[in-house]
Amino acid sequence: MSQKDITFISDGYRLTGTLHLPGTDDPPVVIGSHGLLSSAGSPKQIALADKCVDAGIAYFRFDHRGCGNSEGDFEKDTSLEKRCGDILHAMECLKTNGLSCSRIGLFGSSMGGAVCISIATEISVNAVVINAAPVRLDQIRSIPEIPESLSTDLRFDLSHNLKHLHHTLIFHGDADEVVPPDHAHLIYKHAQQPKRLVVFQNGDHEMSNPDHQQAFVLESVQWFREHLIDVPEKS
Repeated sequence: MSQKDITFISDGYRLTGTLHLPGTDDPPVVIGSHGLLSSAGSPKQIALADKCVDAGIAYFRFDHRGCGNSEGDFEKDTSLEKRCGDILHAMECLKTNGLSCSRIGLFGSSMGGAVCISIATEISVNAVVINAAPVRLDQIRSIPEIPESLSTDLRFDLSHNLKHLHHTLIFHGDADEVVPPDHAHLIYKHAQQPKRLVVFQNGDHEMSNPDHQQAFVLESVQWFREHLIDVPEKS
């Protein structure tokens, strides 16, 4: 098992990330997309990366443009479309680092979940795990930290994407103060099988409860293992 820091270019911006690798040749890989105001250093992603590696799955966590250690201006360079572009460029980067990306999973938290919902209809994805993902941004509750100038760029409605989702594990807290739990139920209703919905009782948007965090990591890794590794051979 090893990890290495990687930089790649997305629309002219140098983005930074960390690739966690198990000790196997060309493993399946999960790419993580962090929340709007978060970064690749999210404790959820680090814990998930460590457990994925233990299961024989590579994990790539990176800072979207304008976030963390990546180049860009958060206020000017943040939109759903641009973050989807970052995922596509991350995939190309992984291929140049020796991974075929023939078996790929996505993880996204909050806006990162919306990125996964959006991009999963454009590329071939074998498994998706999302947490507290908004379907329509105009339906979320106020986030004071979002600059006024971002309000237009962050408008999106992913309702039409949901029917294309499959192999999707959905987490949401029933006391989420930012994204109403109704979004998770809507995603589950319209996604294709296989799918699963986990609702944490008294769970908040940040998933601050340690028991919820532990369950999230264990069940996410099991989901990725089932759909990225334990896949029946086609006859």
